[in-house]
Amino acid sequence: MRLNTLKPAAGAKRPRLRVGRGASAGQGKTCGRGVKGQRARKGGYHKVGFEGGQMPIQRRLPKVGFRSKMAATRAEVRLSELAKIEAGVIDLEALKKAGIVPAGAERAKVVLSGKLDKAVTLKGVAVTRGARAAIEGAGGTIEA
Repeated sequence: MRLNTLKPAAGAKRPRLRVGRGASAGQGKTCGRGVKGQRARKGGYHKVGFEGGQMPIQRRLPKVGFRSKMAATRAEVRLSELAKIEAGVIDLEALKKAGIVPAGAERAKVVLSGKLDKAVTLKGVAVTRGARAAIEGAGGTIEA
């Protein structure tokens, strides 16, 4: 390939449509604008996104992102964080006291992240499948 042989792919560059050059050219008389109406007039059009008076989609859609109110009451706990807790039975209160989950948390879930070397007993805390295997592998137990 050489720079002087580069050219666009076949059919990629179509010639400009020359309107108003007679009936045989295919775009004569009204030049593809139809008959009468605002769109047929010179300079007679409307702004981008105008939907004929209907509330435009860019005004119908919300402009602010979504923030879940539920997220404030849920918390995630890593396996490596469980190892730092000295309590015998780890429940939601023990997690709050250790500062691992926020005070407003109503539910917590242990996820498989990091390593757990000691046996822990979980009570009233949700656990993912991988985290359950890791906790039970370390000799720990999970109570509902």
